[in-house]
Amino acid sequence: MQKRIAIVGAGAVGGYVGASLAHAGHDVTLIDGWPAHVEAIRANGMNLYGMTEAERRTVHVPTMHVTDVQKLAKQRPIDIAFISVKSYDTIWASMMIRQYLSPDGVVVSMQNCINEERVASVVGWGRTLGVIVGGGVGVELYEPGHIRRGYAKSATAVGFSVGEPSGRISRRAEEIAAMMNDVDNAKATDNLWGERWTKLCVNAMRNGVSAATGMGGNERDKHDAVRRVCIRLGGEAVRVGQARGYKLGKVGALPPDSLARASENDKGALAEVEGLLLSAAEGGTRAPYQRPSMAQDMAKGRRTEIELMNGFIADEGAKVGVSAPTNEMITRQVLRVERGEIPARPENVLINS
Repeated sequence: MQKRIAIVGAGAVGGYVGASLAHAGHDVTLIDGWPAHVEAIRANGMNLYGMTEAERRTVHVPTMHVTDVQKLAKQRPIDIAFISVKSYDTIWASMMIRQYLSPDGVVVSMQNCINEERVASVVGWGRTLGVIVGGGVGVELYEPGHIRRGYAKSATAVGFSVGEPSGRISRRAEEIAAMMNDVDNAKATDNLWGERWTKLCVNAMRNGVSAATGMGGNERDKHDAVRRVCIRLGGEAVRVGQARGYKLGKVGALPPDSLARASENDKGALAEVEGLLLSAAEGGTRAPYQRPSMAQDMAKGRRTEIELMNGFIADEGAKVGVSAPTNEMITRQVLRVERGEIPARPENVLINS
């Protein structure tokens, strides 16, 4: 029998993945807390857009508001629940869906930050997996029922990595990866924690800076002073991850050691990293409208994940004796913008630059 899939949090990533899986023929139910979004999907389907016309589609997929979830008690249980809410909502979302799982049902964190421990605190480690969403799957829920992808699809880049916390490549991880292949290139990984931290480095460089400055991805990376702040953020995150013993991959297109040395003013590494960042900003693989999720949250007046992203990096660094002052700075500044104390502007991140 076909696996039943629930997407808890049908925002940008959850909605994009869920609708794409439904389009491929999988049994998917979307669950979300934004009434206007739920009603738009029910009335007109989920509208997906990409950088090519071939990616344009409207998908009609069953969608529930969180207040309707109790209706699942009268339906076939959930085999795979993807959690795709903001990190600070992980525990309640996991608790909500736990009671509707099948006996072998699993919960998969498909989020920014590192949330597997939060999921496991609710459902147990034996029912917890993680999906790392590759940097090239940058999507935006820009109005109810409408999601657009801000990066070109690649024939070779990995869009999703599915892993067990144990590091074992299991049959269920391979099964979920095979499903995710219907959305973008996917693989099972034996390095969940290393890939999680690598993606955290990517987000550390981009999310908070765009949220604090109001800049989109290309504008941010083309600004000389702001770009160097991004490099310091990423380099600090790499050094913390290395001290934690994680096996890191490329941070986007950036070799991690080069990024770390660039952040420490190694001239050769700095030239290499800046060249790669500028090439991406000018190369047409990222849409002009692309902006990371935290900047989207800021524009909508919503709470950001800054404390569980850059703040988490700084906290983990303190535990292993690696300072991350730039990550501490961006955490403070994003919170100030979030609270309305200062407007979003480039000057916010140029403190001591």
